[in-house]
Amino acid sequence: MVDLNALASECGLEFYDCETASENGKTIYRVFVTKTGGVSLEDCEKLSRILSPIFDVEPPVSGEYFLEVSSPGLERKLSKIEHFSKSVGELVKITTSEKDKICGKILKFEDENLYLDTDDGEICIKFSDIKKAKTYIEW
Repeated sequence: MVDLNALASECGLEFYDCETASENGKTIYRVFVTKTGGVSLEDCEKLSRILSPIFDVEPPVSGEYFLEVSSPGLERKLSKIEHFSKSVGELVKITTSEKDKICGKILKFEDENLYLDTDDGEICIKFSDIKKAKTYIEW
């Protein structure tokens, strides 16, 4: 298995997440990376040049696919504990296991509990109860 953390680190980047998507009948394997100050196109190109020959030998998915390397963006999926702890102060939309939809500002994340400031006041959600989460920007 390819160590995306180590390879991203070699490029001065931090591995964020990866996903496989299907768009217009094509399979896309996306690798998301972050960096203090933002990820540049050159950063993405550098990591892509490192990953391409490795994935030629050890493909991340079966069949034909396209590799994309990018920043997760300002509005990004949160799925790991570190995603939440690094997003303190940001606005988030959450869907819980019970299908509740909650919006609020992340106050803190500790002991696998997410604390949000919502229109209804401060609430706490257990990490294990979060089905889906994404940051968002108010324009």
